[in-house]
Amino acid sequence: MGFGYSGYGCGYGGGYGGGFALIVVLFILLVIIGCACYN
Repeated sequence: MGFGYSGYGCGYGGGYGGGFALIVVLFILLVIIGCACYN
């Protein structure tokens, strides 16, 4: 559950942590937008 935080705190994982967090955030935004469209 701490993947997003590892990306946000740039001291943790550098490029890998930041890139992974970015993908997760984009996926979450996609899910939220999808749910909003269904409702």
